[in-house]
Amino acid sequence: MVNPLFFPGGDIGQLAVCGTLNDLAMVGAKPLFLSAGFILEEGLAMRTLQQIVDSMALTARAHGVQIVTGDTKVVEKGAADQIYINTTGIGIKQVSHSISPKAIRCGDKVILTGDLGRHGMAVMCQREGLEFESQIQSDVACLYPAIATLLEQQIAIHCMRDLTRGGLGSVLNELSQSSAHSIKVNESEIPIHSEVRAATELLGLDPLYVANEGCCLIVVPEHEATHTLSLLKEVEVSAQARCIGTVLQTSSRPQVILHSIYGAERILPHLSGIQLPRIC
Repeated sequence: MVNPLFFPGGDIGQLAVCGTLNDLAMVGAKPLFLSAGFILEEGLAMRTLQQIVDSMALTARAHGVQIVTGDTKVVEKGAADQIYINTTGIGIKQVSHSISPKAIRCGDKVILTGDLGRHGMAVMCQREGLEFESQIQSDVACLYPAIATLLEQQIAIHCMRDLTRGGLGSVLNELSQSSAHSIKVNESEIPIHSEVRAATELLGLDPLYVANEGCCLIVVPEHEATHTLSLLKEVEVSAQARCIGTVLQTSSRPQVILHSIYGAERILPHLSGIQLPRIC
């Protein structure tokens, strides 16, 4: 679910498809088939449903994926927030090795494929009626074209994660804890659009913890980092790719260390408090 259903740069239908395609891409799988389950609130306009379904079909078709099965349920008014969509995907794994935090090693480089916070702030600004000089567009997109390029060139990917709920900060902490390695990140290498930075400051949010829907982290061996970046920059969805950090030694107390733009270092903690209202 997402509210509003339509937001700058995307809609709930596109989001439902891309979210599952990205989940498959993050384990090195080529997406092939999707299922789609709908829970519809009584009174939802047929025109709205048609727009959403058309968007799902267009997005799936653009990436060579078929929506092959699904289900629809209608609930009484007030029992759902207009429409809930649940998608499940099937793909074929393109690598023989495991892509997971357990494969992360000391010295690995951490690569970010795009700028932060655009999806979360596009939705929040639309929801709250906030306006800036230029409209913030969601980054919702399928990441598989970028990942496919790396797989075709046999890049030894150790781990990948898309930066959805909890954003970059949460994913870095998750990888650090799961791999038992500390990770050092350079703030100066993290791209954030000026409009996103302004919106997060206005709302009292940290862009490092805001959701993205077309951006991921890729952890590769140090000797593969330069080649990986050059390949990613050739693909539209990852044209802004940057190497933002390095995996440090194994630690009994793994943590994420942020090297700030001012030269100081601080611990980047787990997200504290309650996450934003659901936006993906």
